Amino acid sequence: MAQPRYTYRRSFFHDYFTTGVKWLLIVNTAVFILTGLLSPQFSDDIRLLALAPVAVVKHFAIWQLATYLFLHGGVWHLVFNMLTLWMFGTPLERDWGTRRFLKYYFICGIGAGVCDVLLNAVIGNWNTSTIGASGAIYGLLLAFGVCYPNQTVLMNFLFPIKAKYMVMIYAAIELWMSTGVNTGVSNIAHLGGMVVGFVYLKSRLPGMRIKLPDWRGAYRQWKLQRAKRKFQVYMKKHDGGPWVN
Repeated sequence: MAQPRYTYRRSFFHDYFTTGVKWLLIVNTAVFILTGLLSPQFSDDIRLLALAPVAVVKHFAIWQLATYLFLHGGVWHLVFNMLTLWMFGTPLERDWGTRRFLKYYFICGIGAGVCDVLLNAVIGNWNTSTIGASGAIYGLLLAFGVCYPNQTVLMNFLFPIKAKYMVMIYAAIELWMSTGVNTGVSNIAHLGGMVVGFVYLKSRLPGMRIKLPDWRGAYRQWKLQRAKRKFQVYMKKHDGGPWVN
């Protein structure tokens, strides 16, 4: 079966919003404004929507795996996530359709939440609290890098780079930061969104085949090239003639 090839020729800053992206932007922004207005009187109720391992595991607050995606810790947290959602989600929704796009978005977001809960439960951080759509957003970044690997994008909205390299860099950064000092950012949720997105793309999208690097083949090729160079050196020393090619 021929592999699907995705092409994206429109500008990232095209003024058209797809349906799913538009409603995600509206709902996230509305929730942010509403929680900001209600927080003094309903802070305890709002806290029940954030993702807390102790609530999910010990009190079966399963809804938090979805509701935490719509809460944000500040204006810039919201702006960065929503701008990234618009830039990278719009072309994906155009190709996939709204239903499949939203399904993927929430699978990545909920999967990221599950990863966050499991890790914090294992290490005993029961009382942590996670908010934000970043797990789903990182899943979208992964999908964009897979579907449009050679598309030039602006990493951090500043540096032009191919999408596939941007995804690799972000994944490496999140992996490195997840092993360091706690910075208040759930790096495991970011990584979880990417991993869940990768598994979904590889197993569910019709015709999608993600080719992993052939490390064994690369190693065999390296050994062959090394043996060839040694043979060339040997022949040059004993024959005095040109290099064998």
